Parts: sequence; C-alpha cells; structure tokens
Amino acid sequence: MSDFFSLFFHSFIAVILLSIAVATIGSIMLLNRYSYTAASIAHGSYGGIGLALYFGVPMLLGTTLFALALALVLAAITYGNKERNDLLIGLIWAVGMSVGIIAVDASGGYGSDLMSFLFGDILMVPKSDLVYMALVDLLLIGFVALFYNHLLAIAYEEDFAKLRGINVKALHYATLLLIALTVVMSIRSVGLILVIALFSIPPFIAERFTHSLKAMIPLSGVLSFIFSLAGLLISYSFDISATASIILVSAAAFLISMIRKRE
Repeated sequence: MSDFFSLFFHSFIAVILLSIAVATIGSIMLLNRYSYTAASIAHGSYGGIGLALYFGVPMLLGTTLFALALALVLAAITYGNKERNDLLIGLIWAVGMSVGIIAVDASGGYGSDLMSFLFGDILMVPKSDLVYMALVDLLLIGFVALFYNHLLAIAYEEDFAKLRGINVKALHYATLLLIALTVVMSIRSVGLILVIALFSIPPFIAERFTHSLKAMIPLSGVLSFIFSLAGLLISYSFDISATASIILVSAAAFLISMIRKRE
C-alpha cells in the first residue's frame, strides 16, 4: 500500500481536489439541472484545446479562456430563452467541438498531451495543474459558502428568490463561469469525455439518501473520494486506465443505489 501512495501521490492529491469540487459545484449543478449545460461546456471546450494547439499558447490558458467564453454565451442563452434551451445548448456543444476539430487538423494532428485532455490521465497530473485545481476549489468553496442560502432558494423556487431581491441572473452567470473553471481543472485528470459523469453521479447518489443540501454536499465529496480511490486501486491492480476505472466504479455504485432505493 505504501508503494501505491508513493507512486500515485499526485493522483491522490488530485482525487482530493476533485472530490471537493464535486461536493460543491457538483451538488449545485444537480439541484439546478445544469448537467446538460455543463456537458456542453465540457465538450465545447475542445475548441479551446484546438485553438491553443493551433496558436501555440499554453493548453490550460487557451482552454480556460474558451470555456469561460462558452459559459457566458450559455448563461445568456439559458437565462433568456427557456423554451429552446436544449437545442441551443446542443448547438454550442457542436460548434465548440467543430472549432476544435478544425483547429487540430490545421495544426497538424494529434499529440499525446491532447489525448490526455480528451480522455484524462489522472496518473500524469502535473504539479501546476494541482495548483490550478486548488485555486478553483477555493473559489468554489467561497462561492457556495457566501451564497448558500441564495443558491438554495433559486434551486427550489426561482420566482420566490426574485421576489426576495436575490440577483438570480448574476448568480446564474457566476455559477456557469465556475462550472467552466471546474471543467477545465478536471480535464487533465478525467478528460472532456468523462468529466460530467464524475460530477453528476456522486451528487445524484447523495441526494437520494439525504434530505438537505448541507448533508448532500459533504456526502457527495466523500462518495467521489471513495469512487476515485477505488478506481485508482483497481487500475493499479489490473494495469488498466485509471480514469475509466473511476467512472465504472461510480456507475456501479449508481446502479446499486438505484436498486437499494427501490427495495
């Protein structure tokens, strides 16, 4: 076991930081039904990866800027147009990925670093990414702590929140911007393709076995930590992909929770 932790030290730290993000923004995503919007940001962020590769700028910087721009566009779309959200969100998703594909083609093809952003490689998370992840976690914790009651009111009754004088629009924009930062902090570890599963499954399970957001948030974080650590152990034991193992462990726990809840 000591060999495991020495070999996977950075991965272990990444698991802790990811679990904090899952606990905070993942729970807010679930309550406000932002999962599809978050998926659009995640997949659309491929455009930022492609443009960063094409223009030769740091991948993390390019992806962050592009993801934040997508979040602003999606915030405007989803707040001002309630009837066709699914179509517009899907359009942003497709356009972002198309920009990325064309930019990657124009830059000369794929690289190993690019593939780690697409599919994740939690075993190869650099120290610089851990610093980025820690900073985003601090933002998430501060945001949820500061606006906890407002976020709760919006999640359960948006019109009531407006009557209480809560700036629903500003919090909507802020939440999507933080989701964008969370996506970017996670893609090196989990990948654009799988990130939303990790941020959706633990909060969903936690919601089924708790009765308040205050209980749901820490349970989501604990579940995410357990699933991620179990996935790392499985990947170490069988020499298979760590990221895929984490998602499969999470999916298995999801199925078990569905069965247990029906009994």
